[in-house]
Amino acid sequence: MNLPNKITISRIILSVIVLILLLFPFNEFGITFPIIVVKDALLVDIKYVVAGTLFLIASVTDFLDGYIARKNNIVTDFGKMLDAIADKMLVNGVLIVLACNGFISVIIPVVIVIRDIAVDTIKMVVGNKKAAVAASPLGKIKTILMMCGVTLMLYYNLPFELMNFRLADILIILATIMSVISGVEYYIKNKNIIMEN
Repeated sequence: MNLPNKITISRIILSVIVLILLLFPFNEFGITFPIIVVKDALLVDIKYVVAGTLFLIASVTDFLDGYIARKNNIVTDFGKMLDAIADKMLVNGVLIVLACNGFISVIIPVVIVIRDIAVDTIKMVVGNKKAAVAASPLGKIKTILMMCGVTLMLYYNLPFELMNFRLADILIILATIMSVISGVEYYIKNKNIIMEN
């Protein structure tokens, strides 16, 4: 197994740890995380800060594995599959948890998941016809915005919260809009191939 694939697997493992950290009912087992009071009424649960740090590390590996694979010309189909799984687990999983916990609107993960299903279907159909699906620059921008926004959200939007500037919300909303636009772009670019008999 090459280095990029090992890095991708490490992202999958980090994704599982982040989701367990956010979902496991620690209180029922007598385990509590410190809560810090910031700016009077803002209560910061350290559990989310730890999850945010792990999410940030995992996000960095998302760019690292692709960079190493392209630089050394060791891009594989297995690596592409692993990368897609890792991305969906990390971003979509955390978005769903954030929506369930009231950090973001439930509309956001619904839009992102539907878009991902549509784009993955397009890639599958086009791939079966032996055509290449070019990576979308908008998709990459969407990923950067989303990962930055989610990291900030897990950090309770600090330090921007102290300035009453909801940067985390803005980044996630922009990423969601870019997600829809890039999804439409994927369809338009591949429409002729999709419609072929």
